[in-house]
Amino acid sequence: MAHGSRLVDLVHERIEGFLAERSSILREISPDLEPLDTFSRRFLSGGKRFRALFCYWGWEAVDGRTFDPFAPEGGRDRFPVVSAAAALELFHAAALLHDDIIDNSDTRRGAPSGHRLFEQLHAESAWDGSSPEFGRAAAILLGDLLLGWSDELFDEGLATLADREAARRARTEFMRMRTEVTAGQYLDILEERAWRSQAESEQRLRAERVIVFKSAKYSVEAPLVIGGAIAGATTAQVAALRAFGMPLGIAYQLRDDLLGVFGDPEVTGKPSGDDLREGKRTILIAVARERLAPGQRRLLDELLGDPELAPEQVRMLQQTIRECGAVDEVEALIASNVATAMAALEDAPLSGSARAELGSLARTVTRRTS
Repeated sequence: MAHGSRLVDLVHERIEGFLAERSSILREISPDLEPLDTFSRRFLSGGKRFRALFCYWGWEAVDGRTFDPFAPEGGRDRFPVVSAAAALELFHAAALLHDDIIDNSDTRRGAPSGHRLFEQLHAESAWDGSSPEFGRAAAILLGDLLLGWSDELFDEGLATLADREAARRARTEFMRMRTEVTAGQYLDILEERAWRSQAESEQRLRAERVIVFKSAKYSVEAPLVIGGAIAGATTAQVAALRAFGMPLGIAYQLRDDLLGVFGDPEVTGKPSGDDLREGKRTILIAVARERLAPGQRRLLDELLGDPELAPEQVRMLQQTIRECGAVDEVEALIASNVATAMAALEDAPLSGSARAELGSLARTVTRRTS
């Protein structure tokens, strides 16, 4: 993508500047808060910035000026969307911190997860009490802090937007996104624990509902619409962004579900078969259960969600899921949703350059290996 790397740099610079301002507040309160600053920077220093990219291209798709991010002029015009893109990254970091606590994950992007970092700090400092309890509590608070900061950063950008109606619509979409992803997260953990009480015929439908609200809207659709709203999108343009964003968001999460079971830990930064140990009731699992013989289905149900699964058990489950045809069916679903998304772009009332970039981004996010 022509501007992708430069945009990522701009978002990173905006995040760094914002964190520098907020860290000065932390230092004024107490030097004991230094880990909050250090760990927040660690979790915001990397990542693929997909949400930021979708936000920006949603903006440019409506703005239509084929904006040159290297040009010094027009920087103030760009400030609201770069701030919104950066705010989405802060929100995402907060969600990951909380998600890792919920899933009891040890790693994130090949490094210790937030609660494990705080747990390690407690142990190395020889403080009183339980290191795991301190780690969880501190990571929850860091996640809460980043959630609040994402709001502040988002509003700083909107405050400079001359079109106040556009600012209101962007803020409304941001708030709806927060509600939807939290609801989706609850539905996700509910499915892990309540699936036995649900009808077999509803397993796939319930997994699809989780995918839509936990990931598809939050990862792709909402960032696109937020960017478009900042640019003053019409009703038809918002509809076009949603028509592209929803199926692509579904394909994005389906790829993530496959990586959660079959991904290379050297690439994903997560242990192989992590979703199997966590008991994720994904569409992949729903499809596998539909295809498996009763005995194999019972074994899958018995082992799924066991945090102590041995490597050979993980490999056995991987083989079972692959051989029943579930992987092929999910790959077909990914291809179908990508095709639907790309078709929605063809005659969309959006800028031609942005449509080309969005098409390229669609291929990137659904063919990734991490």
